[in-house]
Amino acid sequence: PVQLVESGGGSVQAGGSLRLSCATSGYGYSKYATYCMAWIRQAPGKEREGVANVHTRSGTTNYTDSVKGRFTISQDDGKTTLYLQMNNLKPEDTGVYYCAASIVGIACPSSINFFYWGQGTQVTVSS
Repeated sequence: PVQLVESGGGSVQAGGSLRLSCATSGYGYSKYATYCMAWIRQAPGKEREGVANVHTRSGTTNYTDSVKGRFTISQDDGKTTLYLQMNNLKPEDTGVYYCAASIVGIACPSSINFFYWGQGTQVTVSS
């Protein structure tokens, strides 16, 4: 099975930065396939929210409005690691951040039920 392992979470003060990483591995993962890979977060008491995604073949990225201009999603050249650079963090960015992926066609769909999920990494931003 495909495995996604997140790292890089932690506690920071508002205005600080964190970089999350998601390493992919497993028999089912192929760097030659096309995936929509995403970062999804869940704040305490709230539903999961898509933060950003990237189409691994085209490199097209999408962001939720609340993080535009502050967060950057990227992948390494080998397309085996996904990153989320988070700058100017705010308390409302607090939550568990999950890496997720699914094989897709020519674009990331606007609505997608991701097939593969990581275990999540905690991000806590204090005011």
